[in-house]
Amino acid sequence: MSDEEHHFESKADAGASKTYPQQAGTIRKNGYIVIKNRPCKVVEVSTSKTGKHGHAKCHFVAIDIFNGKKLEDIVPSSHNCDVPHVNRTDYQLIDISEDGFVSLLTENGNTKDDLRLPTDETLLSQIKDGFTDGKDLVVTVMSAMGEEQICALKDIGPK
Repeated sequence: MSDEEHHFESKADAGASKTYPQQAGTIRKNGYIVIKNRPCKVVEVSTSKTGKHGHAKCHFVAIDIFNGKKLEDIVPSSHNCDVPHVNRTDYQLIDISEDGFVSLLTENGNTKDDLRLPTDETLLSQIKDGFTDGKDLVVTVMSAMGEEQICALKDIGPK
């Protein structure tokens, strides 16, 4: 055995899955589901009765959590659906750049500069107005399936 330490320059993630399987019949309203490779929040679920050939079917109506598009899917209730891992993280807003990117302070003191301002007009104006007024703002970032977007805003008082 050698006493050398090996250093690997790797930019890959740990290989954790972006989704996990869940039986279609157990997914409820306000849960999450993957439809057409997009992470969605379920707004309506209806289940049909078993027919002559077996399976009860679940009809999902869901809204894409990043672009707001409405998607639908019909899956046999005994089959598995992909459910995205959805995380929400709070960051303090440091700066807004001219090209529409935000600079955020993470919990461990580093900065995160790879997020765009949200496309939602009301949230966008709240962030810009609060920032120009010199307020301390905390933004909530939702991440799922390798995508991230600012989804909420909290005012924690003046600087």
